[in-house]
Amino acid sequence: MTETRLIPVILSGGTGSRLWPLSRAQYPKQFIALGHATLSLLQATAKRLQACGADAPIVVCNNEHRFLVAEQLRGIDQTAAAIMLEPVGRNTAPAITVAALEATRDGEDPMLLVSPADHVIDDDQAFAAALRTALPAARDGNLVTFGVAPTHPETGYGYIKASSRGTSPVESFVEKPDFATAEKYLASGDYYWNSGMFLFLASSYLREIERLAPDILATCREAHAAIVRDLDFLRLDEKAFAACPADSIDYAVMEKTERAFVVPLEVSWSDVGAWDALWSIVDKDDKGNAVRGDVVLQDSENCYVHAQHRLVAAAGVQDHIIVETADAVLVAPRSRAQDVKQLVDRLKAEKREEVNTHKRVYRPWGYYESIDIGERFQAKRIAVKPQCSLSMQMHHHRAEHWIVVSGTARITRGTEEFLLSENESTYIPIATRHRLENPGNIPLKIIEVQSGSYLGEDDIVRFQDAYGRKGSDA
Repeated sequence: MTETRLIPVILSGGTGSRLWPLSRAQYPKQFIALGHATLSLLQATAKRLQACGADAPIVVCNNEHRFLVAEQLRGIDQTAAAIMLEPVGRNTAPAITVAALEATRDGEDPMLLVSPADHVIDDDQAFAAALRTALPAARDGNLVTFGVAPTHPETGYGYIKASSRGTSPVESFVEKPDFATAEKYLASGDYYWNSGMFLFLASSYLREIERLAPDILATCREAHAAIVRDLDFLRLDEKAFAACPADSIDYAVMEKTERAFVVPLEVSWSDVGAWDALWSIVDKDDKGNAVRGDVVLQDSENCYVHAQHRLVAAAGVQDHIIVETADAVLVAPRSRAQDVKQLVDRLKAEKREEVNTHKRVYRPWGYYESIDIGERFQAKRIAVKPQCSLSMQMHHHRAEHWIVVSGTARITRGTEEFLLSENESTYIPIATRHRLENPGNIPLKIIEVQSGSYLGEDDIVRFQDAYGRKGSDA
C-alpha cells in the first residue's frame, strides 16, 4: 500500500486590519516580515509545512493577492500545486472545501494539513512532532485540530476543551472569554488555544461537511466544477461561490462533528492579530521596548515602535504602539490595540486610500511608488524586473513622461518601437497605445511624470497583458 500524500492547504485570505498601517488590504500581514524576521508570514508557513515532508501546497487566496502569493513562494524556491482564487471571501469552511475538492480531483485521498498563512510558531521541530502524533487519529478518519497549550489568560483567542490530556476527543469549542474566565481555563489545564490548524483525510472532511453543511459542499462543488485556469491560477466560478454560506470550519463542522480530536501543540504560537500580540512575541530591551528601524527612545518603557522611512523619537512614553510608514503614523496605547480595526473601518468609510495601499504598490512586473502628487500632475518611481513588461495600454485622461534612471527600456508608442538608456526620456500623449518593457538582465528604473485632468489607476484600457489582467485589475 502506498503512503498517503500529505498536502498543505494554506489559507491566505485575511486582511490583518488590526496591524494597520503596516498591513493593508492590497498588502496584508501574511506578506510582511514582522518583527525582526527575514521571511514573510506566508513564506515562514510554507517552509514550516515543507519541512514536515509535505508536498507542494494548495494556497487559497483572493484575486488581488494572486501575484504576491506566487512571487513570495518563488522567493523561497517553492511552487504551489494550485493557487485557488476566491472571487469573494466566504470564510474558512468554503476555502477548505474547494481545496479538498481540488486535492481529490484525480481520485486520490491525500492527508490535508490546513494552516492559516499568517501565524507565528517559534519551534518548527515541535510542530513536526505534533503532526506525527496527530497522524494516526487522522488516518482513522478523525478531524484533528492542534490546540496550543496556553501560557497566560488570553481573551483574544477561542479555546478548545479537551476530554482528557494528550491526544483526545474534543469536548467543546469555546468563544473568546472574558479575563476571569480565561484565568479559570488556564488554571484547569483542560483548555487549549484554538490554533485554526487541522489535519484530516480529504475524504473525511468532505464526508463530514456533506453531512453537517450540505449547502456549503453543494455550492463549492458547483464553483469548483466550473473552475477556469488563468496562467498558474485556478479561478473559482464567481456566481456559484458567492452563493456559498460564509461559515468558519469551526462553526460548520468542528463544533458539530463527533470526530473532532485535539492534539496538544507545545510551542510559542501567535496569530499576530494586533500590535500588542506582536510586541509580546518579539525581542525587547531591558525596559521592555521592542523597536524596528531608526528609533530613539528616552525614558520610555514597554513600547512597540516601528519606523520605516524616517527617524522616530519618543520621550516619556509607556505601554504605547508607534508605527510609522511612508504615508501614515499610528499612535495608540497597547491596551487599545484591538481598536485599530475600528479606526480602519472609519478610514474606509471616509474612502481613504491609505487603508488599501502603501505608497509602494507591487505588481507582477515589479512595483511603482508615488513620489509627489498635486493638481493635474503626479510623479512616480517605477521598477520593472528583468525580462518583464507592463501591459499594452492607453489612458483617456493623462499623458506620461518617462525618464530612464538605470537599465534599458523598450518602448512601444503607437506604431513606433525603440530603446531608451540611462538619462534618456520620452513622452506618451493622451489616448496613445503604449508599453514599457525591460529587455535586460538588470532591473529597469524610471521616473514617470503624469499630467492630465484625471490620474486614477482605473484610467487604464488594456489591449494585451502577459498576466491576464483587464482594466485596472491588479
